[in-house]
Amino acid sequence: MHKLLESQTVEFKQIWKDEYLKTICAFANSEGGILYIGLNDDAVILGVENIEELIELLPNKINNRLGLVVDIILKNSNNKNYLEVKVNKTYAPISYNGKFYIRSGSNTIELNGGNLTNFLLKKYGKTWDDVAEERFTLDEIDLKTIEKFKKLAKDRVPDIVNEDNLEELLRKLNLYDGNYLKRAAILLFGKNPQQYYIQSHSKIGRFLSETDIQSSDIVEGNLINQVDMILDILRLKYLKAYISYEGVHRREKLEYPYEALREAIINALIHRDYTNTSNLQIRVYDDKLVLYNGATLNPEVPIEKFDKPHQSKPFNPTMASVFYKCGFIENWGKGTINIVNECLEYGLPKPTFEYEWEAVRTTFYKRVENEIIDVGVNVGVNVGVNVGVNEIYEYIKQNQPIRAKAISNHFPKITQRTIERYIKQLKDENKIEFRGIPKTGGYYAK
Repeated sequence: MHKLLESQTVEFKQIWKDEYLKTICAFANSEGGILYIGLNDDAVILGVENIEELIELLPNKINNRLGLVVDIILKNSNNKNYLEVKVNKTYAPISYNGKFYIRSGSNTIELNGGNLTNFLLKKYGKTWDDVAEERFTLDEIDLKTIEKFKKLAKDRVPDIVNEDNLEELLRKLNLYDGNYLKRAAILLFGKNPQQYYIQSHSKIGRFLSETDIQSSDIVEGNLINQVDMILDILRLKYLKAYISYEGVHRREKLEYPYEALREAIINALIHRDYTNTSNLQIRVYDDKLVLYNGATLNPEVPIEKFDKPHQSKPFNPTMASVFYKCGFIENWGKGTINIVNECLEYGLPKPTFEYEWEAVRTTFYKRVENEIIDVGVNVGVNVGVNVGVNEIYEYIKQNQPIRAKAISNHFPKITQRTIERYIKQLKDENKIEFRGIPKTGGYYAK
């Protein structure tokens, strides 16, 4: 027998105990697995006494207690007998003594609360937001939000604009199950979703310390409206804005990149575990901004992968689909990556993603002006920015006169917004100038 290690699909037991039915239950509820009986934790074969009796006993016990038929195979190595209990994945949920178990790594864990609810729904091909509720009617839908959505969605789903029948529109958005509206419909378009889901509001607070709150706001209403409401409150009340003028044009620059904040808020709203009683919390400190969002992480997308390319696994796929159609989501599975890139391009440290106490914590860090050149991550960030500026400058020198669009085309990995920022920096440093009229002129190096 080749060397095995305990894992999500493998477990070793020296002897049989009935409590190991939990492990078999967990294998069936997860991806299947093999329980070896007669091996210690290091996969050393010790053998099993009275193995014939066990072979006779186990199939009936497992079938009677769990309703499972498993393969029990007699194995021998160096004249020592051991058993291989092979468990297949089931598509119906399996319980042991009224409790449900799954595998998480090499551990068997009991499911409770929201995790149990979501597990059962998933087993039956449902997610929480996809469940229909008999208590919902069309009277609960806010028509102003519907009109807002139609305007936002005209590019991605143009037929929506001309759909005047409310029920048909919601059916096209997959927000009906038979004759009943789904939970997603009320959260997205409801007049007062908090009437049914009290936890669906959001909180914003100014914190002087972890325990000292200076001010706070509660944001209620449906999720489509909450996105703009949260951003407006942050911009107008909680975040500093640096004002500059480019000719006659007024420029406003927040402490944190607007697009990154927007992406983080949208991610939080559509990936929230709404069985969790906590709400979205945004805490603004002097040196950072933190989003706390009650969530159940998908094991296929661990927190460590948030800043790397990863699969799109929306926790609420029905709501995520509507958000995509109205342009709130640009690319599947790239939300957290966009947040990181926006902050780095802004000259800020890399934001962090952490998971604790059944919540995802996203932290934006403010740039400390006197540390820009000297301290850790900021060195890397600012060197990268300066190199970019220098590259732009050299390209302008070699290709003058040149327009911003041509510069952007030559550097496809740099966003248009970043190109514009580099150009402004070079103009402010008196290194380049625009000559000619707007339609035909271009930038020259001085």
